[in-house]
Amino acid sequence: MYFIETRGNDGKKPKKVTFSEAILNPSASYGGLYVPEKLPNIDEKFLQRHLTSHYKELAFDLLRLFSIDIDEELIKEALNLYDKFDDPANPIPVVKVEENLFIAELYHGPTRAFKDMALQPFGYILSSLAKARGENYLILAATSGDTGPATLETFKNRENVKVACIYPAGGTSDVQRLQMVTEDGENLKVIGIEGDFDDAQSALKSLLASEKFHAILQEKGIKLSAANSVNFGRIIFQIIYHIHSYLELVRRKEITFGDTINLIVPSGNFGNALGGYYAKKMGLPIKKILIASNANNVLTELINEGRYDLRNKHLIKTSSPAMDILKSSNVERVLFDKFGAQRTKELMDSLNDKGYYKLNEDELAALQEDFAADFSNDDEVKAIIKEYALEKTYLMDPHTATTIKLFKRYAADKNVAYSTAEWTKFAPTVLEALEGGEKKSDLEALQIISEKLGVAIPQRIAELFHKRIVHTTVVPKEKIEEEILKFL
Repeated sequence: MYFIETRGNDGKKPKKVTFSEAILNPSASYGGLYVPEKLPNIDEKFLQRHLTSHYKELAFDLLRLFSIDIDEELIKEALNLYDKFDDPANPIPVVKVEENLFIAELYHGPTRAFKDMALQPFGYILSSLAKARGENYLILAATSGDTGPATLETFKNRENVKVACIYPAGGTSDVQRLQMVTEDGENLKVIGIEGDFDDAQSALKSLLASEKFHAILQEKGIKLSAANSVNFGRIIFQIIYHIHSYLELVRRKEITFGDTINLIVPSGNFGNALGGYYAKKMGLPIKKILIASNANNVLTELINEGRYDLRNKHLIKTSSPAMDILKSSNVERVLFDKFGAQRTKELMDSLNDKGYYKLNEDELAALQEDFAADFSNDDEVKAIIKEYALEKTYLMDPHTATTIKLFKRYAADKNVAYSTAEWTKFAPTVLEALEGGEKKSDLEALQIISEKLGVAIPQRIAELFHKRIVHTTVVPKEKIEEEILKFL
């Protein structure tokens, strides 16, 4: 399978690239992204075959459907990293919370967030390719809180790879920050910036596209790649768990083959939702993909009204910080799939130049064939956390809580909502939702909730508060490149 570019080709880059080239060099022409030239099909025979299979078998077969140019033994080795999850046989429990609501828990990996599902195998494959080619790579990661820890974890002490991780200082939870700043791998650099996630992501995209930066790295014998979901190596692994969720409902006889379900996805950068969209395009019986946002509701406006408007908008810091994003990268891949490269370039150029674009009526109708959207503010999120913890004995983090408003709108359908992070990463917000009062520290909140509700604190979270802080750098966003070059 080959990969093509969302904004067309500039005559400098190849018109098509292999999967390995797309993940090693993810920056496409005109600042665009790589997408599959054609998606494979998932039929009922494929689903039947995996009704009783292990998650790793499902993942392996799906990757084979994509005909990626990665050795099968390397793929199997990468998928064995799911053995690090709480239950290697079932890394994603799907929990029935109430009638027609099933929550797929994506956070049972090493860093307790959904990014592990893609980054554990992706990191192994990328570093193995670099080593096999005798090439050295700088991996850039911009994070709103979860990509950073998962990226550092997967690449820690791997050969032929260095990682520079950029996060908004003060824009993550304490647990997320500690997961990054206590990482002691010699090949890792964590940089806090005086800005928000959009600033971090813009810096990443700018460096990926910068000929000057590439030239400096070339002099040092270093190539450049990225761990964010701009890299299709992330997305391909995010398709798999949507198929797994569907199969789980069939196994439990909640649905039969051919019945449709909704996916409810808390969305920031849209990679998780894009994985669901591709699964639907490939043949998985999905009725709608329901996009849940927080007060930074640009995606709600896009899907409901057809406008992406950043003019006079400022990022709002919310209780669900991993979704505090205004520029949602993976929407571009949906635009390309719906409207082609020329129109995608027009829309993205307008967003970059004017901070705005608007779909026409036909384009909006095409988008709404697959998506619906809503958002929840912080008060609504806290009310949901309290309701579900105390009345339904299900403890969720603030990102997961944004999905419930959409479930209540579509409660007549079977719905799988995605829990993207464990409650432990946002304990002060969860405790505030349960008891009110002044916000406690992360450690104090973790201990109170654990005792109050009888839930365990994973060892990897508890030990963070006793680890040595290794990374203390915080700089203005204009100094990011300088800090990275110092590190190299």
